[in-house]
Amino acid sequence: MRARDLGVVIGDHPTGAHNAITDVPGVRVGHVTLDDEGPPAVHTGVTVVIPHDNIWTEPVFAGAHRLNGSGEMTGLEWIRESGELTTAIGLTNTHSVGVVRDELVAAQVRARGDGVYWSLPVVGETYDGLLNDINGFHVRPEHARAALESASALPPAEGNVGGGTGMICHGFKGGIGTSSRVTDTATGRYTVGVLVQANHGRRERLRINGVHVGEMIGPTTVPLPDLPPGYEPGSGSIIVIVATDAPLLPHQCTRLAQRAALAVGRLGGTGEQYSGDLMLAFSTGNRGIPAYAWDEDAGTARPEIGVRMLAPQLMTRLFDLTIEATEEAIVNAMVAATTMTGRHGFTAHAIDHDLLRTALSPEETP
Repeated sequence: MRARDLGVVIGDHPTGAHNAITDVPGVRVGHVTLDDEGPPAVHTGVTVVIPHDNIWTEPVFAGAHRLNGSGEMTGLEWIRESGELTTAIGLTNTHSVGVVRDELVAAQVRARGDGVYWSLPVVGETYDGLLNDINGFHVRPEHARAALESASALPPAEGNVGGGTGMICHGFKGGIGTSSRVTDTATGRYTVGVLVQANHGRRERLRINGVHVGEMIGPTTVPLPDLPPGYEPGSGSIIVIVATDAPLLPHQCTRLAQRAALAVGRLGGTGEQYSGDLMLAFSTGNRGIPAYAWDEDAGTARPEIGVRMLAPQLMTRLFDLTIEATEEAIVNAMVAATTMTGRHGFTAHAIDHDLLRTALSPEETP
């Protein structure tokens, strides 16, 4: 079940063929889900996003943005410094970042063999410790490897899957969500795809298409999770991955990542004190950037590399696509998710589809 199955349409621009991040050519997504009622309750996993098949040896331009920094995404300093994404992207729970990162290093070694090179993988996290035995360290290297090996260009599963298995969003069950948008230009069609791991937000602030959904579906109709003492509402985090085949330079990727944060805000997220809201955007439109430029014929290093850049006047349109796709990806994560009970009987209830339809009925939706 997705937002559009309920008649919920966000924005004006058309979606890609499958309304998913994998509509961007070359992008693949893999999940491994660990789901065991226990005890202990294990509701966690790994999600990977692979920009293209040769990412280990052929970087792409990328940029990042931080709405609030109570979170982690490894490898960002090199992206900020060089503008290059050199690895697949991993998503998991807060206490499993290291093991997923290490396995991504191992994947690069398997792909490239022995040699003098380094790896700074990108791995983002959100906290699933309310539903998952997070300190049991249940995510292992073989799970990250299986996610890589199973990565597919098919539309990825959403909701309680992969890294999003144990996540909560705006007081409802959250998780993985995805969406895409396309636009036609004089030189061809560009696609923007988004994947989120949504574990953020407060119920009362949730807005969809401007409607105060969180107030209309209050705790008397869909119970709020019974948070433990000291756990502030809205804590948890969101990771947003934006992919596009438009030919962007690093600073343009950074600007797309910033606009993804606007989508979080439009739905009611505020970057709460204990929410790690991190956005990464990459472009596959400049494929062919080598890790080291070498002229095979001359046997010498190449002094220049040709790249392409989207015209500045088209950036506003890509901003719109990014915001729309990010909003819909977050809503898709909630719509696809199902009610889950985890540690100590803690329960996160899924958003009620009928109540959501009623809240967003045509006469109430702008």
